[in-house]
Amino acid sequence: MTEFMRNTDAFTWSMEADPRLRSTVVTVILLDRSPDWHLVRGRFDRVSRELPMFRQRVVNSPPPAPPRWEYAPDFDLDFHLRRISAPQPGNLDGVLEMARLAAMSDFDRARPMWEVTLIDGLDDGGAAVLCKFHHALTDGVGGVQIAMTLFDLTPEPRTLDDGPAEPVVPTAQPLEGYRDAVRYDAGLMSKAVTETVRNAPKLLLNTIRRPLQSVEAAGELAASVYRTVRPVNNTGSPLMKDRTLVRRLGVLEVPMPRLREAAHRSGGALNDAFVAGVAGGLRRYHDKHGVPVGDLHLTMPISLRSADDEMGGNRITLMRFDVPVGVADPAQRISDIHERTNRVRHEKSLPYTQLIAGALNLMPRWYIGSILRHVDFLCSDVPGVPVQVFLGGAQVRMQYAFGPTVGAAVNVTLLTYVDTCSLGIDVDTGAIPDYEEFHDCLAAGFEEVLALAD
Repeated sequence: MTEFMRNTDAFTWSMEADPRLRSTVVTVILLDRSPDWHLVRGRFDRVSRELPMFRQRVVNSPPPAPPRWEYAPDFDLDFHLRRISAPQPGNLDGVLEMARLAAMSDFDRARPMWEVTLIDGLDDGGAAVLCKFHHALTDGVGGVQIAMTLFDLTPEPRTLDDGPAEPVVPTAQPLEGYRDAVRYDAGLMSKAVTETVRNAPKLLLNTIRRPLQSVEAAGELAASVYRTVRPVNNTGSPLMKDRTLVRRLGVLEVPMPRLREAAHRSGGALNDAFVAGVAGGLRRYHDKHGVPVGDLHLTMPISLRSADDEMGGNRITLMRFDVPVGVADPAQRISDIHERTNRVRHEKSLPYTQLIAGALNLMPRWYIGSILRHVDFLCSDVPGVPVQVFLGGAQVRMQYAFGPTVGAAVNVTLLTYVDTCSLGIDVDTGAIPDYEEFHDCLAAGFEEVLALAD
């Protein structure tokens, strides 16, 4: 049976009809020296054999079935793995320029959607690994799981077994995809009927026994679904309104112990202090331009990954809610964000994420764009590797992740490594043309949050 995309992945895939909503993720791994390329290549080969999607492409299905995964007939590992000499400048700025271009370019959709480039010969003797992949392949937590297949805990690489055999690519049969799409649609219909027959008596009995509670619960669920899918017709910011295809990437490092302590002293979690720092930077940026700001629209990925889920894969949903950017007191801002984030994490619509995404996939593309294009900013918090690791015998100095803006003015992604919160900043220069000033404001926003820990 053909493997079809999950509805949430099909949603991100189809919304890319608008290139401003692409779901390309870029990560940068800084190394103290050039790694053993043969070993690195072998590890990525192993990943591609353990996770089928790294050897598969996406093929559209006849509606209403979602797109499907199929093995690429001409898979070439060396197309996805490249090795180059560092461009000028041979430092992090040069690496980030390469990452920027990667983030702005689309994939060859006749092939699996990932690319890895080793950048040799940085000025300090180090190297960098630039990874680019489509969000449908994995989310942040899944990406960290994959990274642990690549990394070692000591400079001496560990010995791995041979792993799975290289998959045999079946010969595509005429009309096979159409037949499977018909089966998929029939299966959905059968499941819907079965679930209705199974649950209808229980629902009817509960309605008879507790009519008020049943009506109230149905109303709460309907309101939660509406909050999830409602269109946002205007940006919260009167300043960051334009959306373009041009990006600018940057980084910022924040000490994790101090950020966590600041969160705890203000009644929040690390993620709350992180969002509060970004919000503080946005408030300062608006102040610099003489523009008042109140609440701004935030998109936040919520992980739905369970312990039973396999390595890799995309197990998130995107939730949108307003954040009190205009609150000057960082402690109060953390507290307010904690309350609002906690409310979002317990939305009654979350268990129905796949059903909601399936319904959205049937909506016109302009409606999908209206849900996302007026979001002001996006924050993503990814728990990374807590210990020092090595890649191909080279020590990993730092890692940065740059998530897609998906219609927002800026995406700030926090990826932890040992005791550092490394922030990957992805800016739409149409919304924020003066990146250097924005970066200074963002750094100041985190300083006022970190001061709570002192």
